[in-house]
Amino acid sequence: MYQESFGSAIKRGYFNMPVAIRWIITINLVVFLLGIFSGTLYGYMLYLFAFEPDPGTAFTQPWRFITYMFLHGSTFHFLFNMLWLWWMGRAVEDTLGPRNFMTLFIGAGVGGVLINLLVLNLFGMSLNPVIGASGGVLGILVCFAMLYPTAPIMLLFLPPIEARYVVAGLIALDVLLIGAADNVARLVHLGGALSGFVLLKMYYRGYNYDAWIGAVANMFKKSKKPGKSSNLRSVSDAEILEETDQTELDRILEKISKKGYEGLTDEEKKILFELSKKR
Repeated sequence: MYQESFGSAIKRGYFNMPVAIRWIITINLVVFLLGIFSGTLYGYMLYLFAFEPDPGTAFTQPWRFITYMFLHGSTFHFLFNMLWLWWMGRAVEDTLGPRNFMTLFIGAGVGGVLINLLVLNLFGMSLNPVIGASGGVLGILVCFAMLYPTAPIMLLFLPPIEARYVVAGLIALDVLLIGAADNVARLVHLGGALSGFVLLKMYYRGYNYDAWIGAVANMFKKSKKPGKSSNLRSVSDAEILEETDQTELDRILEKISKKGYEGLTDEEKKILFELSKKR
């Protein structure tokens, strides 16, 4: 009987990750390892890329709104964010597609530090630099709870708890600990959760909030007929499903709500992925 080597299993698992999550985790892992093996280099990266909640710095160095999400201060900080992203993000990306998933993640992260910037400066609170993917991750967790509110979540030493209650509990914990001397940017967490909620609501109301991605991509595409312009653009994530597809999708989503994403068979996961690409 063929036994897969450890290295092959790791490689297969890595390339079986949803594409957006794979890129997010890979970039975070590379930056984290740089921090472990080169403290001086990592310190310089913090100086250049951490988010500074000072309006003068934030808006003259706008890259910090995104780059702060790929820096982490400790092993626990890094693992906590990446594991939550992996556990709950897979179903979100399989349902909405990598393009929308990435927009939700980045949008929640940017929204988190914007709210942090506003509140800290409005109330004259301490302006500490911000690092970590927690704002984006909380946004994705909120999206998961909105898509699969009754999906069971297994937590250590606890019985299965519905996703909506787990995520609500995490948000409530951040609210209760605002101002605590634990060096955690609770406002970024709450801002990311709120941004994720708003962005997913906008998505389901048909607002094309990710059109800028297509616009940027089209800038790098060569026209098939030089000299002629077109008002047409490529369509992705279109919400057009045949009736039979919709019935199958409803069945799979119902199963996820009862047994969780891991309760699906490999065939059902494949069908869910294929249907999500038609949306």
